[in-house]
Amino acid sequence: MGRFSRLFARGARKETGDAREADLSYLKAWGSSHTGVEGFVEPANKFNDLTIVLVDIDGNWTRRALSGPKAAQRLGRALEMPVYDVTKVGYPKRMRDKLERARVLRKRARREELLRDLPRRES
Repeated sequence: MGRFSRLFARGARKETGDAREADLSYLKAWGSSHTGVEGFVEPANKFNDLTIVLVDIDGNWTRRALSGPKAAQRLGRALEMPVYDVTKVGYPKRMRDKLERARVLRKRARREELLRDLPRRES
C-alpha cells in the first residue's frame, strides 16, 4: 500500500441532500437568468462527482455537482435546454474561446505588472 493510497482511495466526496438542493437551485437561477443555455454533463471519476456545466450564448459558464444523469435530464427539462454528454460532443467553442481570451488577458496583465515593477533606467 502506497504512502498516499488512503487519500485517493476514498473516491468522490459525498455531499448532503441540502448541498445538492442548493446546487440545483443555483443552477436553475443561473440558467433562467442567461440566454441560450446548454448543459454539458461531465462523468464522475475518482476525484469528482458527476457534474454539469451550463454554458450561455456568450460563453459564460458555471459548474456544479449533481446526484446523477437523471438529475441532469430533469434540470434540462426544467430549464428547457438541451443537455449533452461532454465525452461525446466536447465543450462548445464559445466556452473555449472565452477561457482562452481570459487566459491571454491574465498573462498580459501579469506581464504589464512585472514591467511596471522593474527599476527604471535613467539615461
